[in-house]
Formats: sequence, C-alpha cells, structure tokens
Amino acid sequence: MSLIFFLVLFFFHSHSLPVCRNSCANIEIDYPFGIDDGCGAPLFRNMLNCSTTFTPLTTPTTTTTTNTTAPVLTPTFASPTIASPTTTVTTPSATALFFQTPSGSYKVESIDYASKTVTIYDPSMSTCTILQPHHDFLLSDLQSALIPPSPDTVFALVNCSIDSPVLNHYKSLCFNFSSDHSCDDLYNSCTSLSNDTPPACCFTSYATLKFMSMNILDCTHYTSFYDVDKLKDEKPLDWSYGMKLSYSLPDTGCDRCRRSGGTCGFDVETEGMLCICSPTLNSTRQCGDGPVAGKAGEGLVFLHLSLTIVFVYVYVFIFMS
Repeated sequence: MSLIFFLVLFFFHSHSLPVCRNSCANIEIDYPFGIDDGCGAPLFRNMLNCSTTFTPLTTPTTTTTTNTTAPVLTPTFASPTIASPTTTVTTPSATALFFQTPSGSYKVESIDYASKTVTIYDPSMSTCTILQPHHDFLLSDLQSALIPPSPDTVFALVNCSIDSPVLNHYKSLCFNFSSDHSCDDLYNSCTSLSNDTPPACCFTSYATLKFMSMNILDCTHYTSFYDVDKLKDEKPLDWSYGMKLSYSLPDTGCDRCRRSGGTCGFDVETEGMLCICSPTLNSTRQCGDGPVAGKAGEGLVFLHLSLTIVFVYVYVFIFMS
C-alpha cells in the first residue's frame, strides 16, 4: 500500500500548480502582483509578502554626527511603540501586506489597479508628530524602473547640516510644492520639528535619495508624503504621510488568459508566462478551447494519470495476488 500512496502522491506533486491567493489583509491581489511564487508577472516576483509578522527595518546603532553650527532637533516621541535608536521598531502580530525592498519591508496601505499605484508606509520614518532616527529608503534597480515613487510623492529631508550637498552644490534638487508649501510649514506646524532656530530642510524627489544616502546628504531625519497636488490648502498635520509608487504593466497576454477564466502566472524555473486554469492544468495562453499548447498540457496530465493507474494495477496484481 505504501507504493500506491507514493505513486498517487508523485502524480499530484508533479502536476500541482501554484494556488494564487487573491487577497491579503483585505487588499486585493491581482496581476501583475502575486503573493505566491509563480503567480502574477515574473518581473514583480517576490516584491509583495503577505505575513503575520512584520520584518523590522534595520535601525542604525551608530550615533549620527550633525554639524555643530546647525541647530539640532530634539526628538519628540508621541507613541510608546516607537523605538529608540538602539532598538527595533515592530508592529503587533497581524496579517499584513508588505512591499519588499533592499532597505527593508514597508507596509502596503492600498493598491489601486485603475491608476496603477501602490501606497506604502514606512513605520520608521518621521512624521509631523514623531521624530525618528533616519535610515535609507532604497529600491532595487528593477523596482526603480518598474515601480518608482510617483511624481506627486515628495521626500522632506530635515535637520540638515549647513554642509549638506543639497544646500550647496545640489541646492537645485530642493523645491517647494503646491506653489507655496515650504519647509517653514513643517517647522511651524509639527510638534516633532519644533525648534527656536529651525535647521535647514529640503523638499526633494526620490531621485535624490537614490543616488545619495542619508549620511552623504548629512540630514538626520526624513519624512515623505504623497498626493501633494491635493495638499495646497492643507496643514502638515493633515498631509498624507507615506509613499505612492506608480507601476507599469507588462504586456504578456494576461488579458486573454483572464477572459478565458484563468489566472496569470509564470513557470518558477523558466519564468515563462503561464495561464493557470486549475491546480493541475495550465496553458501558455488561455484556458478552455485555447491553443494547442493548452490541449497538449491537458493530454500530458491524462497520460501521466493513466500510467499511474497502470502502475498501481500492476503492483496489486503481482504483489498482492
């Protein structure tokens, strides 16, 4: 009986395809994303992770040196869950969706498939009410090309030294947004940034952080906000803190697969496009009365099942008769 069990197990294992989950923490998971290997588009492979535990971001344990001629902000910690520079920021254990980058995992707040945007939040960044030690936000080269921060996402570098590159040779990288919002708005409105003599600050784009680390920029803290075009009359306390990523959709023929009732995925070894029709059947294009490749896959499954049944009968006839 052990051989029968082995043969049946071998059949299902050799033809099992990924079961693509379509949601995580009430967030819809659809093409080109996937939270199971082999689902979605291969270019977005392993970018999202549905987890019950938060993967902490590495918090620098070394002391940041700030130019003594620049005023220094006094951190204001408004929440007991915020860690000190020598500890780790964590969140309660609960299922959540995270965006994976070389610099850490960032919680996904929403995915808008119509506008092709993903909104993420960095729990370790400073906000208008909380000042936290800085760390670098960095995307991979592939992510920078496929899913970079949207044009309406702005990064604010605060508590910068007077020797900071963005205040000298590269001051053109700094700008105001929504016509009149400047760093003064942050310093005048945010309790975490209050200071008698506000230090230098810079509103900039992700491109600045991509090519210069926070240590090179010589700024001790950063924050980010999105939908800046909608913040013209809003105070910093009401800004949307986080980052909005804008992705491009690869043309792999997924629409044809979905119209036939399939789920778009890929071969985990070759990363070739697959149309997943069932846990044991896939096609290269579409399900149902699709191209020859789909029928060939179905025929191969039938052949393998037939051989398995033959082996079982032979075993029973020879060894158990």
